[in-house]
Amino acid sequence: MPIGLIKKIFSKAEPVPANKGQKATPDKKKAANASATKSQKAKPQAKPKKQTPPWDVKQFNVEPAEGQTRFHDLNLDDRIMHGIYDLGFQYASPIQAAALPLTLAGHDIIGKAQTGTGKTAAFLITVLQKLLTTSPAERYASEPRALVIAPTRELAMQIAKDAQGLSKHTDLNVVTVVGGVDYDKQKDQLNGIVDILVATPGRLLDFLQQKAVYLDQVEMLVIDEADRMLDMGFIPDLKRIIRATPEKSIRQTQLFSATYPYDVVALSESWTYKPQQIEIEPESVATETVDQRFYSLQETEKDQVLVDLLKSPNMGKAIIFANRRDTSRDLADRLNKMGVKAMLLSGEVAQQKRVKTLERFKSQDNTVLVATDVAGRGIHVDGISHVFNYNLPDDPEDYVHRIGRTGRAGASGMAITFIDEYEAYGLMDLESYLGKKIVTEPVPKE
Repeated sequence: MPIGLIKKIFSKAEPVPANKGQKATPDKKKAANASATKSQKAKPQAKPKKQTPPWDVKQFNVEPAEGQTRFHDLNLDDRIMHGIYDLGFQYASPIQAAALPLTLAGHDIIGKAQTGTGKTAAFLITVLQKLLTTSPAERYASEPRALVIAPTRELAMQIAKDAQGLSKHTDLNVVTVVGGVDYDKQKDQLNGIVDILVATPGRLLDFLQQKAVYLDQVEMLVIDEADRMLDMGFIPDLKRIIRATPEKSIRQTQLFSATYPYDVVALSESWTYKPQQIEIEPESVATETVDQRFYSLQETEKDQVLVDLLKSPNMGKAIIFANRRDTSRDLADRLNKMGVKAMLLSGEVAQQKRVKTLERFKSQDNTVLVATDVAGRGIHVDGISHVFNYNLPDDPEDYVHRIGRTGRAGASGMAITFIDEYEAYGLMDLESYLGKKIVTEPVPKE
């Protein structure tokens, strides 16, 4: 769940009146005469608007609730509390309740949590709290105080968007550097003040080697989806980037991962200093708000069954996940030919088109998006009613990530997974990962 910041009230400075009896200089007289002539032709000025009174945290009244952590209990800056009030949130999510007391106290953490749990807000609120309460002696261009690294463009851009929303009422500057978008424009942004830098590894390393950015002033480092970094081969780049930051005993590091294979465990130990570990179990994320269905059918039946379901009256926004780029591309083409307007989001689509596609998906109702897992990691869209797994994912963790696109922030959602004759064998691994028995059922007849 996102967290926000207080809006600062800015007012234009009133002109300082001249001292009574003071004679104007000739230049000032000319200016005064010119101003008088101009004012004769000018229209009467409108009455000044009434200023909005400053926000008071007393307006944010949340009653204590058993088993719930109020944001009031975390001793946050009033400007952050104002943002929470604006967004309508009252209580911290489980990952926030577990992480924030530790990170706000300055501890490094290793968090095991999936997307959709509120972890983005958990690490951003810590970053913002520290930036707002510990001002540096000076702020320098090209030297961020906080660095957030994410594996994909979409995820990085979403994190940056959340950070900008949280910090929009402050003078903090958020800059994003990702591949596939204008290089020179990003370089120009780095030439200014950078408080929070959100980046993907490849583009950040490029700018680092070009000396367009310096990381020696980084006070807070966030590594999001470390397991995905490993899968995508970013670890060598990540090591070089982290070596450019201060020693781990000096900076604060927050590392999050959905799973913890041996390599991620080893890396997290080398990058963090006396870390505290927190864990949100995948089954609690996957089952609380999402109605999960597993339909048994033949591979040749998938397309028609999918179209029939997508055309049902209760269908809202829907995402369809496929395991491969070519599968997702061909499926989107077939759906459009069968009368379902479907958009495509995969790694083979140009970055600018991916951004436009995602914006269209967010802004329109009853839209259908076909996506691959890597592209889908960056999708944070409210109001998704259905997630379809056209293929059972090869890795159980991807299943949790996929269905986490629906049922977000306490809303209900439905996840439908197609199980054909070739995919049934993968259910055992998923059952083991989720810790429960999966029951397949025939496709319901209308």
